Amino acid sequence: MKLLSVNLGHPKAVPYTDQAQGLTGIDKRPVEGPVRVTAPGPKGVGGSGLAGDAVCDLRHHGGDDQAVYAFAREDLDEWERELGRPLANGCFGENVTLDGVEVSGAVIGERWRIGPELILEVTSGRIPCRTFQGHLDERGWVKRFTRKAATGAYLRVIEPGEIRAGDAVEIVHRPEHGVTAAMQFRAVTTERELLPLLLPAMDALHPEARAKVRKYVAEQTG
Repeated sequence: MKLLSVNLGHPKAVPYTDQAQGLTGIDKRPVEGPVRVTAPGPKGVGGSGLAGDAVCDLRHHGGDDQAVYAFAREDLDEWERELGRPLANGCFGENVTLDGVEVSGAVIGERWRIGPELILEVTSGRIPCRTFQGHLDERGWVKRFTRKAATGAYLRVIEPGEIRAGDAVEIVHRPEHGVTAAMQFRAVTTERELLPLLLPAMDALHPEARAKVRKYVAEQTG
């Protein structure tokens, strides 16, 4: 398991975002050399966990529980075949493109060491948005991505560190509850009846997903 590329984005004006200034940092490109990764601060205030990476819409992106977005090269390869076009590392807006790591199948609370220092913890899958669809320029992309549920994973920073392309990736902790990022994604999007099954993962779950679980359970028991 290894880190194929570290991908950073810069603010770019586009017509397909509802960010106030019309800016997005979704167009991420691989960079050379080490990149420092730290906890950026609470959502709405903190942006990306990667130094030099732009998060323009702090309402929906960035913050401690979405400090890093990871996607598997294997899933990009499958989308290449389906879409009939090349997809470069970073083109899904991911900060890290990984090889040999089952990213969407990672368990909530699973911890990865990337390089000698950095430890990350899986918090949730990624919900697609209008900006993602506009960036890829694929009609019906939000529905298509949702239907496949190969979401990649958002991660929080447990221990900061520097990373670079070629670093080894090691799973250093995996909870036994079996709640994956893909399952969490399905529960909060198309299969709400799965929400109670997320309860064993609550301690590590993204706070917004945690709130949806609590609301649904209260409605069902209430």
